This record gives sequence, structure tokens and C-alpha cells, in this order.
Amino acid sequence: MRTSKTFTILFWQNIAKKKRGIAPIYARITVNGKRAEISLGIQFPMDSWNRKMSRAEGRTAEARDLNQDLDTIYTELVDCYKQLRKEGRFVTAQSVKARYLGTDQNDETLFGLYKYHYDKNQFKLAQGTLKNYGGTKKYLKCFLAKKFKAADIPLTYIQYSFVVDFELFLRNPENHLDKAKPLKNNGIMKHIERLNKLMGFAEKLGWIMKHPFEKYQLSYTKYKSGFLTKKQLETFETIELNEPKLIRVRDVFVFCCYTGLSYIDVKLLTDENIVMGIDGNLWLFLYREKSAQPVKIPILDKAKTILNKYENFENSERLLPVCSNQKMNAYLKEIAALCGINFKVTCHVARHTFATTVTLSNGVPIATVSKLLGHAKLSTTQIYANVVEKKLLDDMGKLQDALNSDRETA
Repeated sequence: MRTSKTFTILFWQNIAKKKRGIAPIYARITVNGKRAEISLGIQFPMDSWNRKMSRAEGRTAEARDLNQDLDTIYTELVDCYKQLRKEGRFVTAQSVKARYLGTDQNDETLFGLYKYHYDKNQFKLAQGTLKNYGGTKKYLKCFLAKKFKAADIPLTYIQYSFVVDFELFLRNPENHLDKAKPLKNNGIMKHIERLNKLMGFAEKLGWIMKHPFEKYQLSYTKYKSGFLTKKQLETFETIELNEPKLIRVRDVFVFCCYTGLSYIDVKLLTDENIVMGIDGNLWLFLYREKSAQPVKIPILDKAKTILNKYENFENSERLLPVCSNQKMNAYLKEIAALCGINFKVTCHVARHTFATTVTLSNGVPIATVSKLLGHAKLSTTQIYANVVEKKLLDDMGKLQDALNSDRETA
């Protein structure tokens, strides 16, 4: 059904979603060969649908009502198309869809997008993630004020050059909001990545025609994943500590070394996360806070000993006495110094230690380790396997040097 050479509307029945001979009706909008589809929320018998006419057939009241509804929807879609043309917009199938659904109303600015994104995701995203989006928003406000002397900007103004200029703005130390903690490369990339995700969201909504990040390449600095060796882990476990706060932090850290849990996941543990496995032993079952991936982890003896130590501590529902992330990392720094460990030990080092020293180094298959860590992709876990392999090569290199030295002195 055509209204111009570039704009068509087709009503069709999605038989892939049929149930008992009934399937939903969709509207397909096509502009310049590109499509957008809308589920109309209408179910109709398949044997009463005329595919060639894109209408219900028969003289029943149900068929007449459906055809009247489709005629109304057709008229409304054409009106949306004409409105966009009249307003001088670049019309796409997605923008017609957005206008019809009412998702393009007065929100086609950067911070209008921010608000819409927050409203739609405030109960889906973790509080930490929402907080990070807020941090990026502060930098964007400063950037707009300095670059454009504006409080907001239309999304159509955000092109590739905008992204490049925003990166340059972030790389200038004078623009950093916390002078005591200047942004480093990966921090800058995180802010740009959030803007990238926002613009992807806008594209899906039909608020922009072209993604400004199409040719932009995020460039993260790769760092070595720190982990404790077997000897360092033993030292960490056995070193004598006098302060209760350090003992508690050490216990939580060691527990994570034998379970692979992240800081937030161990902090949220309760009795409900302990289940009996098919092997008759206790397991941890939880959904990772970061990715919502389900994780099942056998409770090894050393982890079980720590749980028993803090059973019903302070009448709390939590399994372990986990302090704030900031305090825990500060106390871990103290403990690491006492152990003679010369690299930065944080909560996340425990997760790396579980992946490398506790599991992979002891022959646990990488696919199993990936499941224990709750990784959605095996490639994420491969990083740890590479670390173990490199460590093995380094150790063998030292052995070869020692053997060569023995031959020379013989």
C-alpha cells in the first residue's frame, strides 16, 4: 500500500508467533528500503486473514472491526510521516514509528534522552551504573557549557566530530571535576562508552538517523590482572593479625579467593544463597549483581570454615562481615604490606586469584571456570588462562637459566 515512492505501510500476520491457529498482526513501515515494525497488540485467526490484501476477510463483525482499526492505524501512520516531512526532519522508518508510538515528543535533545533513558532503566540498572551515568552527565554539561555555551543540545548536532571533541575535553586535566583524582585513559573511555550506549538507545528509538560512533574506536589500556600466587595466598591466610578489622577483611578476601565472588556479590550473600547440591555438599547459588548471570559455586573447605566462623554474626542476615569497598581495599593494602606483597591488592584480586591460582593452575577446565565466575563469554575467562600460561613459561625460563648456570659452574 503506497503513498509515495519511498514510503509504504504493510499490515501482516506474524505466523512465527502463532498459537492455536491465531497469530498477531504487525504494521511494517518502509522508508527508502529500510523497515521498522510495530506490534499492534491484535490477535486474529490465521484462516480469516487475507495475505494479499493485508486485511481480514469475511463479513463477520470481528473482521469488519479489525479492518476499521487497520484503516485508522494506516491513516495515523501516514499523518506521522507527513508531520515529519512538514517539520523538515530527515524521515526514517524508525522516526515514523517513534512519532506514532509517542516516543519522540520533546525528548530529542541530549539531556531529554538522558531523562528518558533513566526513566526506562532506573529499576533495571544497578545503582552504581546509574551513578556512573550521572558522572558522565556532569562532564557533558561542562563540555556543552564550554564548547557551545549551551545547557543542552539537539541530538542531530551530535556527530562524529562531537565525540572527538568530547574526548579531547576529557583528556585536558583542567576539565577534570576531581583534581585530586584526575581521569586516566580507561576512565575517559568509560565516559565515552556511556555516551555511545545512549546514542545507540536513541537510534533504536528512532530519534537519530545515524549513530555518531559508527567510525569511532574505543581504546582501552590493557592492564595485567593481579593475582596471588600459591605461596602468597598461603601467607595471606596464615599471617598473624592483631586488629579485628584486619582479621575480618582478610577472612572475607580469602573467602572470595576460594569462591571467585566479586565484592558486591559477597556483600549481598545471605542464608538463602546456600543450597544443597546433587553431590550432597553445600553450594552457593546466586545471580551476579553486575550481569544477572546465574552462578553455582561449590563451597570448598576453606570457604566453609570461614562461613562457620561468622555464623549468625551480630544477628545479621548477611553471611559475612563485609565493610565498605573503600575501607576493605585500604585494609587489604595494610595486610599486603605485612605479607611482603609488592603490588596493589584489592577486592578484585581475590577473583583473579580464584581463576588462576585456585582453579586453572590446578587443572580445572577453562569452561568450568567460566561458569563458576559467571562469565557470559568464554573469551572473558581466556584472559586468565593466558596469565597462567605466561606464568608457566616464566617459571620454566627460570628453571632453564638455573640449569644452564649449574652446567657452567660444574
